[in-house]
Amino acid sequence: MINVGAIKEGYVLDHIQAGMALQIYSDLNLKAMKDCTIAIITNASSQTMGKKDILKVECPVGAIDLDVLGFLDHNITVNVIKNEQIVEKKKLKLPKQIVNVIKCKNPRCITSIEQELDQIFFLTDEDKEIYRCKYCEEKYRSHKRNKLN
Repeated sequence: MINVGAIKEGYVLDHIQAGMALQIYSDLNLKAMKDCTIAIITNASSQTMGKKDILKVECPVGAIDLDVLGFLDHNITVNVIKNEQIVEKKKLKLPKQIVNVIKCKNPRCITSIEQELDQIFFLTDEDKEIYRCKYCEEKYRSHKRNKLN
C-alpha cells in the first residue's frame, strides 16, 4: 500500500478516469503553480471504477478553475481540504461557457485571423455535451474531447 500524506489546504481530485491524471495535470496547467505540492496517483484500485487516477493538490483553495475541470471531466469528485480535513465535496457540472480552454478548429473562424480574440465556447446541448464556438458555431464535444463533424 502506498501512503501519500495528508494535505493542509487544497484539493483531492478523485474518480479521474484511469490514465487521465497527467492530461488533467497538463490541461489545468498545474506545472505553473510553483508553490504547490502535487501528488499524482495512477491506476489506483476502485470498487466503482475498477481503476482510477487521483490528484492531490496542496494549494490555496480557489487556485484551480473548477469550470475548466468540469469541462475536462465533470464526473471527477472534488474534495476541498482545509486544515487537513475534507470540508466540502463538490460534484462538477459542465460549465455554460468556457474561455481559452479549447481552440476553434474552423479555419474560417474569426479566431483564426484575429488571434488575440478569446476562444469562447457555449454549452448548447448538455445531454450530448456539445459546445459551440461563439463566433462561427463550430461544434466541439466536451467529455470525449473530440470535435464532431
